[in-house]
Amino acid sequence: MRKIGLIGSTGSIGTQTLEVVRAQRENLQVSSLAAGRNVDLLLAQIREFKPEVVAVAEAKDAEWLAQQLRVESWVPEIYWGTEGLLKAATEAEIDLLVTAITGARGLLPTIAAIKQGTDIALANKETLVAAGELVMALAEKHDVKIIPVDSEHSAIFQCIQGSKQNEISKLILTASGGAFREWDIQRLQEATVRDALAHPNWSMGAKITIDSATMINKGLEVIEAHWLFGIPYEQIQVLLHPQSIIHSLVEFCDGSQLAQLGLPDMRLPIQYALSWPQRWSGVWPRLDLASIGSLTFSLPDYAKYPGLKLAYLAGQAGGLAPTIFNAANEVAVTAFLNEEIKFVEIVDVIAATLDQFSPQKVEDLEVVLHIDQQARYKAAELIKKGR
Repeated sequence: MRKIGLIGSTGSIGTQTLEVVRAQRENLQVSSLAAGRNVDLLLAQIREFKPEVVAVAEAKDAEWLAQQLRVESWVPEIYWGTEGLLKAATEAEIDLLVTAITGARGLLPTIAAIKQGTDIALANKETLVAAGELVMALAEKHDVKIIPVDSEHSAIFQCIQGSKQNEISKLILTASGGAFREWDIQRLQEATVRDALAHPNWSMGAKITIDSATMINKGLEVIEAHWLFGIPYEQIQVLLHPQSIIHSLVEFCDGSQLAQLGLPDMRLPIQYALSWPQRWSGVWPRLDLASIGSLTFSLPDYAKYPGLKLAYLAGQAGGLAPTIFNAANEVAVTAFLNEEIKFVEIVDVIAATLDQFSPQKVEDLEVVLHIDQQARYKAAELIKKGR
């Protein structure tokens, strides 16, 4: 029985993780749950999975949960705020922590769990984008495994099993192209929030769906892949693949390429992360290639997706540039969702924020968190001033 903690239990990845738990009751047990403000759903999850520790965003929600659970036979320890996230990551008996919240908020609980020696099922790509150098060094120091949950990184992880790093010559991340893959550049000037949230293949949260539309999500995944697999940026390629059937490929030194295929269903990579190094039987729909018919590929247009190019540049610059890139993107996406800026201005905000900072090295977590907050402040200031 593998005991898991789940940070971000009411989000898209979190709820699908719990679907996997339901299908694998004989293999998985939930020890902790952490969520934001969707306390009604969290309450239902507590009653079903009976975790030891629970965390929410605000004190009033923690009090409400305690009140609702006062007559239950199972009452977990309930915490709130940043301390609550840390408690959910470290206080319960956990073999594997699933980090499924979006944004740099996932950094602190992930690091706390690593320091405690807990393996990580990483669905929070911003953790490695903001502090990949620190996180991977800590994981090595504490002999902790970082198992990718993102479909693209899971695909690479599956393809390289049994291979040595020096046998890998290229990583190829596939991308759907997001909501605007059929739009021309001119039309993007008028893109609305509703347009951007209409992803053709995947059902995801709002932030990651917007990131998919800009293809900044793929840029974040390039940076994440660099840290996860230790591959230089010039050996990481992105291909547009509208069908989202091949989730990524690995090219080896002899020229062979291995790919992982499957329907666009996050439950498969989630289950693999939870079962690795084993494979468990799955109850999910199976891929039928004959019904798909054909698979197509093309190179991304950087003029249409400038955020992808900017992510490469930030990653190659190194130091705290990816931290600034990620923080500015989070602020810009929120502003777009609130209709404060246009869709095409998201990348403008990120670029202008990067220009506000001189190159800096990643020294420790405090510096990363400080620059993250400074970048958020600068990005918000630029939005307010209209850049």
